[in-house]
Amino acid sequence: MNKAKPRVYVETSIVSYLTARPSRNLIIAANQQLTQEWWQERRTDFDLYVSQLALEEIRSGDPDAARERLRTIADLPRLILNEAAVDLAERFIQNEILPRKASMDALHIAVATTNGVDYLLTWNCRHLANAILRKQIERLCRVAGYEPPTICTPQELLENEG
Repeated sequence: MNKAKPRVYVETSIVSYLTARPSRNLIIAANQQLTQEWWQERRTDFDLYVSQLALEEIRSGDPDAARERLRTIADLPRLILNEAAVDLAERFIQNEILPRKASMDALHIAVATTNGVDYLLTWNCRHLANAILRKQIERLCRVAGYEPPTICTPQELLENEG
C-alpha cells in the first residue's frame, strides 16, 4: 500500500529564489542554492501546491521574470482561498500575531492551514518561518479548529531524509 506523500504549500519566496539570477549577497545566494537543490532532489517526495494568492504575487514585477516564475509552477495544483482562510488570516492580525502590513503573509498561513497541508515552505523568516511567532501561530490555528502546517525553509526539508 502506497503511503500518501506529505503536502507542501509553496509560498512565493520559494519560486522567486528558484528562478532569480544568483544574488551577490552570500546568504541569499546560499538560500537560492538550497532551494534549487531541494527542488531538484526532494520535490518528488512531496505533493506540491500553490494558491491563487501566490500566483498573484508571482505575476508581479518584471514581465520576463514573472513568466519564468509562472512556468516553474504551471503544473502545481491550486489551493483554495476561501472564507475560512480569510477569517483565519484576520484572526492572526486581530490577535496581533502578525501586523496588518503582513496581511498577505497571514493569508499564506491561513490558506495552507485551512487546506490541511503538512508544510508551508518559505524563505520569509520575518513573518512565516519565524521561531518566535511559530508557537503563537500554531496555538491560534488549533484554537480555530485546525492543525497548523509546519512552516519551514527548504533547508529543513532537504536535510530531513525521511
